[in-house]
Amino acid sequence: MSMETKHPAAHGQGSAAGAGYEQRDANIPDLLKFGFWMAVVIFVTLVSMRWTFHFFERTQVVSSPATPFARPRELPPSPRLQVEPHFELQQYCEEQQREVNSYGWIDPRLKVVRIPISQAMDLVLKNGLPVRASGPTGAAAVQVPPPMSAGGDDLQGPCAYLAPASGNASANEAAEK
Repeated sequence: MSMETKHPAAHGQGSAAGAGYEQRDANIPDLLKFGFWMAVVIFVTLVSMRWTFHFFERTQVVSSPATPFARPRELPPSPRLQVEPHFELQQYCEEQQREVNSYGWIDPRLKVVRIPISQAMDLVLKNGLPVRASGPTGAAAVQVPPPMSAGGDDLQGPCAYLAPASGNASANEAAEK
């Protein structure tokens, strides 16, 4: 296959003569046929859409439009995402601290009260803990680690990072400098 055209050179001059434009015009009858069939397709589409909308208008029953103020917003079931988890954790820890350091009723009917933790520790040191007649045996015998001082290195749980730095940490920082 060669790249040459099948048309002879115009008027016996070189191949440059007649270059740069088409030798024949567009086929008008084919363009008119295309335009006619395009118009037919558009017309059929418009008529079928109109018929479809009238059909749905007759068969579908439309109720009153829903408004956002018709019902109060219902929250999804738990668990829900936290919007501000750090702030909510801080509120939770402050609430726990208030509860541990204040007086209050646990069960008024049984006359059970809550006292501040520092006062409860003083009462335990003063009165001691109740002692069993015989120690537990078998599976009930559990080794309990000795208590550590509050605010020490053993502070754990979700509120641990909110506790003030212990004296040991500041002494270690000073030693490093």
